[in-house]
Amino acid sequence: MELEEIYRQDLSLLIALQILVEERSVTQAAKRLHLSQSATSRILARLREMLDDPLFSRVGQQLVPTSFALECYQQLRQPTGQLIELLTPKAFVPEECQQQFSIAVTDYAMQALIPFILPIIYQQAPQIRLEIVPVQQKELQAQLSVKGADMAICRAIGQTGNLQQTFLGKVGVSCLLSPNHPLANSDITLEDYLHYPHATIAISDGVKALLDDAISQYPPRTELLRTPHLDTALALQSVNPLIITLPEGMAEMAAQRHKLKVKPLPFKLQSLDYNLFWHSRCDQDKAQRWLREEIANAIKELLSQTPQNL
Repeated sequence: MELEEIYRQDLSLLIALQILVEERSVTQAAKRLHLSQSATSRILARLREMLDDPLFSRVGQQLVPTSFALECYQQLRQPTGQLIELLTPKAFVPEECQQQFSIAVTDYAMQALIPFILPIIYQQAPQIRLEIVPVQQKELQAQLSVKGADMAICRAIGQTGNLQQTFLGKVGVSCLLSPNHPLANSDITLEDYLHYPHATIAISDGVKALLDDAISQYPPRTELLRTPHLDTALALQSVNPLIITLPEGMAEMAAQRHKLKVKPLPFKLQSLDYNLFWHSRCDQDKAQRWLREEIANAIKELLSQTPQNL
């Protein structure tokens, strides 16, 4: 029989055959199938017609299966068991998960968020495999659909309306100074900010445009360096009185690690909304849902503790 012909058959009848062989009674089989006795009798008649075999003979109150019925029963046991396993919802157990996930992130998320959330994830799911890749914000839809990334931690830039998302928190921008900087022990004024040389860390073109727009009516600042890597700017800091402009969180971590000074910007700048994005193809996967929830909860807690929210 061809696959198309099998498709046109009512394969649920085979499940009824298996139960009839096990129960040897139309009445008992009807109870297991939650059907009436007459409906179960009709199913038996349809089985006899479909399989072209009497299947059972009656001896007293019991149905005695034919050799063909017993052969069918033996052949059905394994596939029906597999169907039961396939169709039975399984609880997700993080300790047993060995899936691989691809997470697209910004430079900021790579340096300030990922190191914080990795221990939380691996303590619960020590066998999962993570691939952290640079986010392609202008092609985020494609990156999360056809290019294989499972989720992205970033700002909303471009078309994101067709993506699922959850808000993670707001990220501000701070200044970082060497303890030897002339302004290390005082507040930075706008005049100071425009006067001293700058390095800008891990800030996208859009955020740089916000920075430039906020001080557009003043003489341009001297930006000696623009880089996604803080260590590059720190190397230059030893020979220049740099004001390093970078996202909050990164600033706090760097200040603790390198004994630097964090200062607020001397002008208003809109905080950045960070979101977790994913495509609908990943929406119902239990492992994906667990990972998204863990990442979102950890980052929300972290961002709620930034200076702007304290």
